[in-house]
Amino acid sequence: MSASTDIVDTVNTVQVGGDRPYPVHIGHGVLAGLADAIGPAVRKALIVHQPTCQLLAEQLRQQLHDQLGGRVEALLVEVPDAEDAKRVEVAAFAWQVLGQADFTRSDVIIGLGGGAVTDLAGFVAATWLRGVQVIQIPTSVLGMADAAVGGKTGINTSEGKNLVGAFHTPAAVFADTETLASLPRNELLTGYAEVLKCGFIGHNTILDIVEADTEAATTPGTAAFLDALTQAVTLKAEVVSADLREAGRREILNYGHTLGHAIEYAERYQWRHGAAVSVGMVFAAHLGHLTGHLSEAGVNRHYSVLERLGLPTTYRAGAWDQLLAVMHRDKKARGEVLRFIVLDDIGRPVVLTGPEPDLLFTAYQEIAE
Repeated sequence: MSASTDIVDTVNTVQVGGDRPYPVHIGHGVLAGLADAIGPAVRKALIVHQPTCQLLAEQLRQQLHDQLGGRVEALLVEVPDAEDAKRVEVAAFAWQVLGQADFTRSDVIIGLGGGAVTDLAGFVAATWLRGVQVIQIPTSVLGMADAAVGGKTGINTSEGKNLVGAFHTPAAVFADTETLASLPRNELLTGYAEVLKCGFIGHNTILDIVEADTEAATTPGTAAFLDALTQAVTLKAEVVSADLREAGRREILNYGHTLGHAIEYAERYQWRHGAAVSVGMVFAAHLGHLTGHLSEAGVNRHYSVLERLGLPTTYRAGAWDQLLAVMHRDKKARGEVLRFIVLDDIGRPVVLTGPEPDLLFTAYQEIAE
């Protein structure tokens, strides 16, 4: 291991503002401070976790018991992996547990797992008794960089992704890079697409960090990894602090997501979210170039950075009609008018409203295989 891939003990805290401000703690071992985020009125905690987090969930239950003198009863609810967790049947199961355990508005739900689990836990918290406190503990890069921060919660329906949901900000987020140690490499890299997205849309050095030393930038716990992740969270915090409900600037965070969500739907959610967004960003880059926004060099940088991580940049040639139909149902559309985030340049996102169908088709041909 080179010096650049050594694990560091640095802990960064990013403050998310707005009506209900909260901290995002980022670094190796930050979960040791979980009990400090549990308010004095809390008597019950529901830890919603995916199967691979069973051991960690049990450790956290014991940690809360020991550090809080036994005043908080922690219950565990295991939910399916990935998008299978984001179903109304799973949410209903969690509601049933909450009801049987007499959860009150002063109690807390803890989301432990990847982005799908934190989405589900946030939605359950938003809807139980019209809103109880939620603490998010993302255990994937996707969750740390995106899903657990910002207050968007949701579940999927047979018609599309995240069509049912609520805005419900967490009380705190603990992005402990130690939890990424056992994450499969492919899972880590696909989730890293959300970090790269923040590099494409923001004035930061994320892309430079990845280009300078890709191995260090994608090794959890290194200084480079922590720097890139913290910059991604900082960008998202700045955006959502000013626009929680996506009435304005928050829309830039959807870069690559309009087509990305359609690909996920077409693949019946067997594709990882980050992989689909990677293709969506390349599509958006070509669309921006065709509309006179992004330079050819900007398009090429998308390919260069994404391919460094082995992320996909193409999709099936014959899928366009299906993808277009799904995009028209997407929550980012306004009526029948499609909206895309494109780039004037790296770090300069703009909204492209209602591009001509022929233009969309031409951009898709650039990524079709």
